[in-house]
Amino acid sequence: MSRKIPQISEAEWEVMNALWERAPQTATEVIGRLQERTDWKPKTVRTLLDRLVQKEAVGVNQNQRVYTFFPLYTQDECQLAEAQTFLKRIYGGTFKSMLVQFIQEESLSDGDIKELRSILNKKSDS
Repeated sequence: MSRKIPQISEAEWEVMNALWERAPQTATEVIGRLQERTDWKPKTVRTLLDRLVQKEAVGVNQNQRVYTFFPLYTQDECQLAEAQTFLKRIYGGTFKSMLVQFIQEESLSDGDIKELRSILNKKSDS
């Protein structure tokens, strides 16, 4: 049984990305990383960290003088959960209808088509 992954907002994804790059980190380190790519104030980042801790997406190591934060889910786990939520909301939960739409709309190279065929063949063999 897979763990129930909490819903993560777009802003919270930025914090998670910083923690997936390197963990554990102090709040100050996370703030420093995010200020390189956002205009967020330190208080905003701290609020997002607190929210992620409350949602149990981020853990806190309190064994040191300074608290450090670390992700409780892998990036893959969160991406899969987000994709499943998207599929349910936009495509009624069916991956096939989304895939068909993308394949019809996207221009795929011969290499792309060959790779997709290979993936589908492996899937049907298993």
